[in-house]
Amino acid sequence: MALDQAKKQEIVAKYGRGENDTGSTEVQVALITERITYLTEHLKTNKKDHSSRLGLLKLVGQRRRLMRYLKNTDFARYNTIKEALGLRN
Repeated sequence: MALDQAKKQEIVAKYGRGENDTGSTEVQVALITERITYLTEHLKTNKKDHSSRLGLLKLVGQRRRLMRYLKNTDFARYNTIKEALGLRN
């Protein structure tokens, strides 16, 4: 599932450092979190959709790696994005 443009622009505006900042770690984590939320809701109704489940696990691992990178490089930004998105460690 791809996010629609309006939702994606809203996330970029909220978490980006500038108006055209689409590649910073915070924006990437926020976009992945939105996709994870969507897939989680999808899998609650479609329990046998194993290909989406594998995609969800892949996204969770990607978000974990990005959060680990952010934690090692800038701990203050890590805490900010973690609190804003409501993520656990």
